[in-house]
Amino acid sequence: QVQLVESGGGLVQPGGSLRLSCAASGILFRFYAMGWYRQAPGKERELVATITTGGATNYADSVKGRFTISRDNAKNSVYLQMNSLKPEDTAVYYCNARHVYGTSNYWGQGTQVTVSS
Repeated sequence: QVQLVESGGGLVQPGGSLRLSCAASGILFRFYAMGWYRQAPGKERELVATITTGGATNYADSVKGRFTISRDNAKNSVYLQMNSLKPEDTAVYYCNARHVYGTSNYWGQGTQVTVSS
């Protein structure tokens, strides 16, 4: 059974930081590109950041220079370090795992991030 379990969300003041974690099980993690997506109320889900099996990263323009995605294949985990958070970063953040051959795609249940004073 495949599981992607996110953690680390919460309430933070503008300018603050949070680190999201996603622990994967039931997949051969090293063969999956990993990503973080987010969905704000009334909006579509959007890409935040992705990291390939080789470690190459890609970021949405809105988070470049503030967020950092990383992975630890030994721990079957992917992380999102979020700095200089803004109210517009408020959303449910979802972890995604996509097989390199596109044969499977999985989502976590999401973790709420709220940026507010």
